[in-house]
Amino acid sequence: MTGYAVDVLIIIFLFALFGYSHSLLASNKIKRFAVSYAGNYIAFYRLVYNILSTVTVYALFKILPHPDIIIYDLKYPYDFIILVLQFISLAGFIWSLKFINVKEFLGVSQIERWFNNQYDVNELDENLTLRIRGAYRFMRHPLYFFSIMFLLFRPVMDIFYLTCLICIIIYFYIGSYYEEKRLIEKFGEEYIKYKKEVPVIFPVKFYKPYKKNV
Repeated sequence: MTGYAVDVLIIIFLFALFGYSHSLLASNKIKRFAVSYAGNYIAFYRLVYNILSTVTVYALFKILPHPDIIIYDLKYPYDFIILVLQFISLAGFIWSLKFINVKEFLGVSQIERWFNNQYDVNELDENLTLRIRGAYRFMRHPLYFFSIMFLLFRPVMDIFYLTCLICIIIYFYIGSYYEEKRLIEKFGEEYIKYKKEVPVIFPVKFYKPYKKNV
């Protein structure tokens, strides 16, 4: 087995290890276990989880082997076109953020409620709301979709980056499965109906925009 193949296997293994631990710590089972010890200090769980995830991802990219085989290197004007598409993907990501509670997602709102003695420990680490608007009418996880598009549209692609991208896409699909189990537990039939009518990440043309029953 060549050195490059070994490098790719190491990348896949470390991504899988990260994905498993990341999903495990996001599970309600672990959060309820944390509540049994920490009580309403679980309000800090989401922020700490996000900080640790960010640090871990940064460290992961630092320690991963970087096989440098170039798959393609686009020249002008194709590199410019790709960068425009990447910018559009970034704009789509920012647009999607408009339809979620960013402070809740980051873990800031939970801490604010804790300091105001308004935190309900039954929320675990997040007060979930189901708001199906904007991009969420076309795909259940638009943040994942636009992240993938942003990472995909790049003028230079090598083996390291492509392997990471494939691992990220697989992780998004596996992570969304477990995330949606929690959402079904919270919202029941309403989310099941939404799940049946709207694709998970990639919007496909034969799906109609989701319309909530009034």
